[in-house]
Amino acid sequence: MLSKRFFAVLLSFMLVLGLATACDSNTSEPAATADSETEDTTVSGDGTVFYLNFKPEQDAEWQALAKKYTELTGVKVDVITAASGQYETTLKSEMAKREPPTLFQVNGPVGLASWQEYCYDLSGSAVYGELSSNEFALMSGSEVMGIAYVVETYGIIYNKALLEKAGYTQDDIKNFEDLKTVAEDITARSDELGFSAFTSAGMDPSSDWRFKTHLANIPIYYEYKADGIGSTDAIKGTFLDNYKMIWDLYINNSTTSPALLGTKTGDDSVAEFVTEQAVFYQNGTWAYGDVSVLGDENLGMLPIYIGAPGEEQQGLCTGTENYWCVNKNASPEDIQATLDFLYWCVTSDEGVKALCEDMGFVIPFKGNLPAANPLVNIANDYVANGYKPVSWNFPTMPSEAWKNDLGSALTAYAADTGSWDDVVTAFVDGWAKEYAAVNAG
Repeated sequence: MLSKRFFAVLLSFMLVLGLATACDSNTSEPAATADSETEDTTVSGDGTVFYLNFKPEQDAEWQALAKKYTELTGVKVDVITAASGQYETTLKSEMAKREPPTLFQVNGPVGLASWQEYCYDLSGSAVYGELSSNEFALMSGSEVMGIAYVVETYGIIYNKALLEKAGYTQDDIKNFEDLKTVAEDITARSDELGFSAFTSAGMDPSSDWRFKTHLANIPIYYEYKADGIGSTDAIKGTFLDNYKMIWDLYINNSTTSPALLGTKTGDDSVAEFVTEQAVFYQNGTWAYGDVSVLGDENLGMLPIYIGAPGEEQQGLCTGTENYWCVNKNASPEDIQATLDFLYWCVTSDEGVKALCEDMGFVIPFKGNLPAANPLVNIANDYVANGYKPVSWNFPTMPSEAWKNDLGSALTAYAADTGSWDDVVTAFVDGWAKEYAAVNAG
């Protein structure tokens, strides 16, 4: 379960971008390390590494990093990247093969429940010793089942130039009512302005996670906050009216008819944003590479407002659901090779540069570099100015089936083939049903 202290650490980590706290010094050393490509890099043993990557947007960078490591060490590193929204399905398929991944990802406590029997205890590893805080470890009792490898932030990315062309700046948007006023005014003048308020809220698998998971996190966050809890077996849906308000705003003030959202993709949303067809685009710091063509000076990010009490002091959504796990069923040689590779990734000049600069990650390790990603710096500014980040609570969502049922209900509601009551049923009744099913026995 994610603790309150975890989120406190996240805040301070995002603010200073390099928190270094004392970690357990009783960690094993890797077989060999390299601080630069000019050093003699050798790794003992005959093991290989097979990484099933979760992030399609960083596939090219992971392939390049794997190639570099192989060139330096002679150790074979294969990287396969799952399609967007298909990681769990791909992981199940790959784990059933003769040569399964030696390195994979789970998305927090719920994901760990499905894969814990495959997870090697990392508590004695050198890479675990590089964490800036042990709060970034995914624990099962005293065992370290996974370690976070990226801290991320999401909100509503916006085009400053288009917003100003519509007659507004970020100072005009401090809560949901402000956002609604601006969006609906842009919609009313869209023919004159030549652009819409929001990109399409695509509900195909490459895009629906933005709304069935990331957007759904906001009402969950406020319910947990109101009830003083960090998870639940039965969500009440206290803030689902607010969820409806922001969803209605998205689908009724975008580039696309609500009835067509089921056919729209993540690529469609990116294209609409970078070709200046829309002002607002819900996504996160990881999307910088997709939108950087607009120029850093034109990129801003707003909190996702839903009309909740006190949201004027709300910041962006900051956290992680990305945890590396090492397959304990791999051979000892492959386990050691994988541990060596991870240690090199978070300590060597090449590895850290690839993670922090090429991939644009904020990494929760001692070697983290200052961010070149302006969206990360915007997130830091919110924290520095006293705004409270929204914690990532979606790792407590009971199952992928729950998310998929919610996504289907949202799509049907947008297309007017379903009602909001169906969304509420999927959210509340579906939560209790899926939680019970996942935790049966």
